[in-house]
Amino acid sequence: MTSYRQFCPVAQAAEIVAERWTPLVLRELLMGSHRFNELRHGLPLISPSLLTQRLRALERAGVVRRRRSSDGRGWDYDLTDAGEELRPLIEGLGTWGKRWARRELDRRDLDAGLLMWDLHRNIATERLPEQGVVIFFDLEGAEVKKRYWWLLGARETEVELCLSDPGLPPDVTVHCDLRSLTEVWVGDRDVRDAIRAGTMRLEGRAALTRQFPSWLRLSAFAPVPRQLPAAERQAKRRPSPDRARRATVHAAERATGSRA
Repeated sequence: MTSYRQFCPVAQAAEIVAERWTPLVLRELLMGSHRFNELRHGLPLISPSLLTQRLRALERAGVVRRRRSSDGRGWDYDLTDAGEELRPLIEGLGTWGKRWARRELDRRDLDAGLLMWDLHRNIATERLPEQGVVIFFDLEGAEVKKRYWWLLGARETEVELCLSDPGLPPDVTVHCDLRSLTEVWVGDRDVRDAIRAGTMRLEGRAALTRQFPSWLRLSAFAPVPRQLPAAERQAKRRPSPDRARRATVHAAERATGSRA
């Protein structure tokens, strides 16, 4: 852990929570992940050894508590009171990031695994059919091994995410471009707009496909409006060449008229 060697509380807090990957580890813990593999699902690019290092550092700092899992296999990681107190900090960081830091989605930002992990833990289970539902996703544009996903859920039960065919016929099939579904998740696009535009196509019984948009809870930061960078805001305010030319002609005509 890097030390700033300052008595300032901001510096001392940053030593604990501002190391690379640590804010994202905290995000996953705050989202309800407790097992090591669950954390890996939300952080697919972190190595197991580095994740272990970050968890141990948070444990030493009194932010995370480690306990033996109830099934006796592995460990569970829970936030302490000190860790829970970081919730508004992480939420505020996400809000600021959505408003000021987030750029237009780049191909490198698209991750089918992370997207589906986020979607599956944000399904509005209270709106699902009592008898259960199987939702099959075909994500066009995703790498082959992450293109097909299944969500299995029923009312008020935990949703299961599958990367291999569970052997159950889908009730709803979602054909969707990976970029479009990501835009829906982060709040850049309304799911119904994507359906109308044809970048998302639903198959299944009409009663279920009509309900599908109501099953999706979006990112907590989806409602936050994104501010354009200063250069883009200036460009939008700058008049087009034709408009500027017309304004110049009108100004000249008014000046000629006043002299007459």
